[in-house]
Amino acid sequence: MKQTSIPMKRRFYASLLPAALIAGLIMASCNKTENAYHSQSAQPFSHSSMVLDKWMSMQLRLMRNATGIQNQAFSRHFVYAGVAALESLSPGLPAHTRILNRWNGLSGLPVINHSTRYYYPANVNAALAAINKSMFPNASVSDKNAIDSLETALKQEFLQQANAEVIQASAEFGKAVATAVYNWSETDGYKNASMPYTPPVGPGLWVPTAPAYGAAASPYWGNNRTVITGSTDNSQPDAPVAYSTHPGSAFYMMVKQVYDASQTLTNEQKAMAMFWRDVPGVSSPGHWLSILQQAIREEGVALDKGALAYALVGAAINDALISAWQTKYQYNLVRPITYIRDVMGFSSWTSYLGTPPHPECTSAHSVLSAAAGEMMENLFGGGSFTDHTYDYLGFVPRTYSSFRDIGEEAGQSRLYAGIHYQPSIDAGLWQGKKVAENILAKRLTQ
Repeated sequence: MKQTSIPMKRRFYASLLPAALIAGLIMASCNKTENAYHSQSAQPFSHSSMVLDKWMSMQLRLMRNATGIQNQAFSRHFVYAGVAALESLSPGLPAHTRILNRWNGLSGLPVINHSTRYYYPANVNAALAAINKSMFPNASVSDKNAIDSLETALKQEFLQQANAEVIQASAEFGKAVATAVYNWSETDGYKNASMPYTPPVGPGLWVPTAPAYGAAASPYWGNNRTVITGSTDNSQPDAPVAYSTHPGSAFYMMVKQVYDASQTLTNEQKAMAMFWRDVPGVSSPGHWLSILQQAIREEGVALDKGALAYALVGAAINDALISAWQTKYQYNLVRPITYIRDVMGFSSWTSYLGTPPHPECTSAHSVLSAAAGEMMENLFGGGSFTDHTYDYLGFVPRTYSSFRDIGEEAGQSRLYAGIHYQPSIDAGLWQGKKVAENILAKRLTQ
């Protein structure tokens, strides 16, 4: 993936809470030597994030090639990989930086034996190989072989830095962590998210949309267990605009904004919509995984900080989408294409991008992107950023003034795509930001 530079080095963990976590990471950073592996006694802060980078690329490949997984569901692959990476480093993290390891219901982690020596990139290598094998059970033979090949190649490289006994202990610990995290993931409720569902019927309520008229997608996703307790507290937005078919009503004018925009789309608005389409592509959670990978590369972030960012950005996205699905199936609001065709009378109108098979409010892109953007702004600070996620599709890279700006554009793109109302976008941006703020403010030691 093409690299870019940024005008000013961001301050990693610019405003991350709680303060104890910052203190631990700052102390670690004082002694780190970036972009190099060290002796087998070195701690996580002494290593680069190279092993994370390799596995992020692998996970993006797996997301891109996966079939039969709904877009929002890739949030689980993202967050559980991040948690596995972070937890695999736990023996080498100062006690006061491990406060974020108390995840919602996670148990069965291996006991830390401080007399055991680890080569921490090998811990992460084994953990991410195992969690990806488990989370992508239906990957192609080629992709499964690629997972094994990457794990083996990295292990051979690490054997040049540490003896076989240390590498073996590291691998065993990483795999044990991955087993515990995967077992935890299997109890989060996702298996029940697509149980039989009969949508409510009535004026202004969602119905399957053209052209596929697919059934409601993951109607019970909002019942999933969050990764962090309390992350969705007070994150439900106000009720949407009251339904009306009367021309001049607030609801009618809200829909008319979508229709009017569709008639005057500029090339820039079309490019924005296409850049955030994400399917086909790496998925919407995967798009943010790519952004995170690029940011870690540009910053030269050490392994401990990279793993924490992996876990926290994933947690923000995962939990924000749970909140969004709660809203969607609480209100079951009609999509623009249905109203424009059936009420406004433009029977052949279609959205610029296909309408997903779930209710309108809130915009999932807005929610997950605001959550990710807010988390990354807190982790990496301000400064411009150029996103090269879809260089491989021939898209022109897009440059933003901040990570929050990325989230806002991702949300706004859905108006130009013709699939969301502006109030649903605005509410979604607020909702995602609220979830990220909850995670940042939560003191998990309490």
